[in-house]
Amino acid sequence: MFSAASAGDNWPEFRGPQGDGVAESDNLPVDFSDPKVLKWKTAIHDRGWSSPVVWGDRIWVTTATEDGKQQSVLALNRQTGEILLDRVVFTTESPQEKEVSNSYASCTPAIEAGRIYVHYGSFGTACLDSKTGATIWERRDLPCDHWRGPGSSPIIDENNLYVAFDGYDFQYVVALDKRTGKTIWKQDRNIDYGTDNGDRKKAYSTACLFEHEGQRQLVMPSASATICYDPETGAELWRVRHGGMNAAPRPLYKHGLVYITGGDRDRKLFAMDPSARGLVPDDAIAWGMSKGAPYRPSQIILGDRMFIIDDKGIATCVDALTGEKVWQQRIGGNYRASLFAAGDNLYCFDESGKITVFKASDEFEIVAESSLPEGFQASPAAVGDSLYLRTVKDLYCFEK
Repeated sequence: MFSAASAGDNWPEFRGPQGDGVAESDNLPVDFSDPKVLKWKTAIHDRGWSSPVVWGDRIWVTTATEDGKQQSVLALNRQTGEILLDRVVFTTESPQEKEVSNSYASCTPAIEAGRIYVHYGSFGTACLDSKTGATIWERRDLPCDHWRGPGSSPIIDENNLYVAFDGYDFQYVVALDKRTGKTIWKQDRNIDYGTDNGDRKKAYSTACLFEHEGQRQLVMPSASATICYDPETGAELWRVRHGGMNAAPRPLYKHGLVYITGGDRDRKLFAMDPSARGLVPDDAIAWGMSKGAPYRPSQIILGDRMFIIDDKGIATCVDALTGEKVWQQRIGGNYRASLFAAGDNLYCFDESGKITVFKASDEFEIVAESSLPEGFQASPAAVGDSLYLRTVKDLYCFEK
């Protein structure tokens, strides 16, 4: 994966350095009922579902007021949890309405040395100095009626910031010069959604950026279809039709295949060969599945196994190359946070606060179960042997 932020002991974007939810450490806690593993806990004001990002000695989160009139960013000392910076980035006099289960700060920032890029959908995108919090540039002229609230997170490479605006009224993808904020390219989706109902045109996807056979590819799911762009020019490389709406899980690139979630019927989750060009033919689809595929939580691939938790608490293991089911187990709960992996363990975090850790193996085996108050909407971050968990109200640091 190409990312200027993919370096060292950092967690620079949604789902980490490689965008796959896999931590480098195999020494993270599994039982969060043990008080000895809690290093610190800090309350985060207002409401935000964005995941933490980490660079150096700081951990960052975004949040927003319940009424959506202020969007803020906080920086904390990652060793102590002390709040070092708490800044209102944008003020919005008349914010759009959103779904009650969403927040006005659900998009995870992207960070690199010296700069953090915060995004609140059409409410605004800004580049901030990560030492002072001062604004380097901002954009508030990218229109989109998110209808249910924004949810797509930005990613960065050496030159650009990429993010999708898939709303009720407009659907497009932009690349912004990360030094200046100026538009490098903008591509309308031009998807035949099969309806005039804007509610069925929405999506919340975060891009996957990789190189395949010498060609860099930016894969961005949307409602009804997923489109791959040339990240330099915005030219469309391929598109695959899969139906569905509200695409949210982040795609993965492994084993020379792209794994996409967000469709319907037999292509709710599927793997395909990204060598295709134009409209992807059926023979480029390696496999697809429906039962147990998620709407919101992103999946994990470890070796040749894919592990999945769906929104209703069904855990599944499949062969990542063939889609053949290895096992499927109901663990219960409701999930929005993405699956997370460290060592031989997989972690899932439900909306009530339950944390289930199970083995990454060909047989389902629970390692530990525990819980935290308030519940989870955000996905975790990990740096070194520290695991950072954001609940609805608090940010926690756990270490063995």
